[in-house]
Amino acid sequence: MVNKKNCNTMTLYGTKIKSDIVFPLDLTQKTEIRYEAELSSKVPTELKQSITCGFPLYWAHGRNVYFYSDREFDGSDMEQPWCYEVEDVVTFYWVGGEDTIYYELGEKGDANLLGFWFVHLLLPLYMTLEGKYDFLHAGAVEVDGRPIFFIAPSMGGKSTMTDYFIKQGHTLVSDDKVPTFIQDGKFMAVGSHPYHRPYRKFEELGYRVENFTTAFKPIHAFYQLEGVEVDADISISEIKGFAKFDVLLPNYLYMFSWLKPQRLKYLSQMLNIIRVFHVKVPWDMERLGEVHDVICEHSENIKNSLTSSNL
Repeated sequence: MVNKKNCNTMTLYGTKIKSDIVFPLDLTQKTEIRYEAELSSKVPTELKQSITCGFPLYWAHGRNVYFYSDREFDGSDMEQPWCYEVEDVVTFYWVGGEDTIYYELGEKGDANLLGFWFVHLLLPLYMTLEGKYDFLHAGAVEVDGRPIFFIAPSMGGKSTMTDYFIKQGHTLVSDDKVPTFIQDGKFMAVGSHPYHRPYRKFEELGYRVENFTTAFKPIHAFYQLEGVEVDADISISEIKGFAKFDVLLPNYLYMFSWLKPQRLKYLSQMLNIIRVFHVKVPWDMERLGEVHDVICEHSENIKNSLTSSNL
């Protein structure tokens, strides 16, 4: 039930969001703010009536998800109506160029499920279509204040690696979806939210991390993880040339056809600045400490080499 007297303000993806429903989550962390938005249950009737076409978007967390608008999906325009439906749980609506997102709970919906779908899936989609960020599918932590990204396919170890770094005292940047943007020629990482779900249970954000990033910072490096035999050596090698695209491009979120040209341009600029490395990680939880130490030392060496090259 929506409590009309209780207004909740939260910070997600560098955005201050005012909501008319209180999520059972602690999202009161103080971080840099780039945008502001509102989450409201007062869906305009004319907005609902303007939705005329759509398609199944994907199957996620045991739910059918659908995506709608009033036209063919060949762009994202100002004043274009959008609708994102999680079957039986919640339906979100918004208008291109506006900063209010509306929701309508379904028969199986509640504040817990609304919070999960809004935080974990709806906001990255909304911010992508609104051109606010470019999102990468990665885990990200800070090493000595510098964001590094872990990239791997599903079940490839990035959540486990992120979790281990968090437990060693490193600052969390993002559990799974990292917003990025360009500022003064630098590619900046934005903290997503302070929850981490290492075991990927359906419709759960996991546990809250107290040590969460508070500022936008330049991305330091990308580490592609590859699981190898338990007794193999841990090694790091640099990926160069077009092979870097092969690593990063599949890890873009929401690669709609009309976004591809600008995505390729953005990625090309990013990979001209930020280095990408391949890490062989023994498939053994007992050796995560060794992997952690190797990556931290490597990250420090990158910093030192960059400092030397700028002298």
